[in-house]
Amino acid sequence: MKAVFRRELSSYFTGLSGYVFGAFLLLFAGIYTMAYNIKAAVSNFEYVLSSMSFIFLVIVPILTMRVFAEEKRQKTDQLLYSLPLTMTEVVMGKYLAMLVMFLIPLCIIGIYPAVLTHFGKVNLAAAYGALVGFFFLGAALLAVGAFISSVTDSQAVAAGLCFVVLLVNYFLASLSSFFSSTAFASFAALTFAVAALALIFFLMTRSGIASAVIFIASEVLIFAFYTFKKESFEGLFPDILSSLSLFARFEQFMSGIFDVTAIVFYITVAAVFLFLSVQAMEKRRWS
Repeated sequence: MKAVFRRELSSYFTGLSGYVFGAFLLLFAGIYTMAYNIKAAVSNFEYVLSSMSFIFLVIVPILTMRVFAEEKRQKTDQLLYSLPLTMTEVVMGKYLAMLVMFLIPLCIIGIYPAVLTHFGKVNLAAAYGALVGFFFLGAALLAVGAFISSVTDSQAVAAGLCFVVLLVNYFLASLSSFFSSTAFASFAALTFAVAALALIFFLMTRSGIASAVIFIASEVLIFAFYTFKKESFEGLFPDILSSLSLFARFEQFMSGIFDVTAIVFYITVAAVFLFLSVQAMEKRRWS
């Protein structure tokens, strides 16, 4: 895993993606710090991080588009499969290299609150708590981007698809308000969601029986709850959509609250998508 980590990390410094990623992050951090903390004299540095969270829509596709897709395009992924390493070690080596590339500009941004204390009173606990939340938000989004890269062999497709997925998630909390809050609407939406998940599982495993079992078992469970606790389905699907928004959960940090549940959610999302990345690589390895 160390060899994969070192190789991947060095590739970011020999190419442009790592520099572009860091430059975008530092550029917008500087712009918003100047606009909020210096020009508007706002002492809350967490507002800067909240306002620049949209930059993930650009920098995550830039950093993740080549992590697996380029290996497939150049056929160098065959070398990874021949190494005495598990796919988990390969995926984790690449993911940790991305996290280091994310941490480098983030450490520089971490100096800003300390510098601002020379110009006025800054709540450093809230500022650095938000910085921690910002890191875990980025870690979760990088895992999503890595998974998308693992299922395609085109950097352009990986970048475009990653942008669309993150864009939808960015507006997910707002989009949830457009869905009907009736019990039947939630039941129908959950049925469609379960069918979509079963289809994705089938595409990844090619196991029709397992996919059918997952769909039927989930649908029976949903129907049972809908039959006996119909009132609990009112507004359920919009609430689920809102809770799945990675960006919306960061708003707690903007309010000066260190949201442990958001951190756990980000770690869980990262773990799930890294697991899916491993499965996608394993499938290609044995196909």
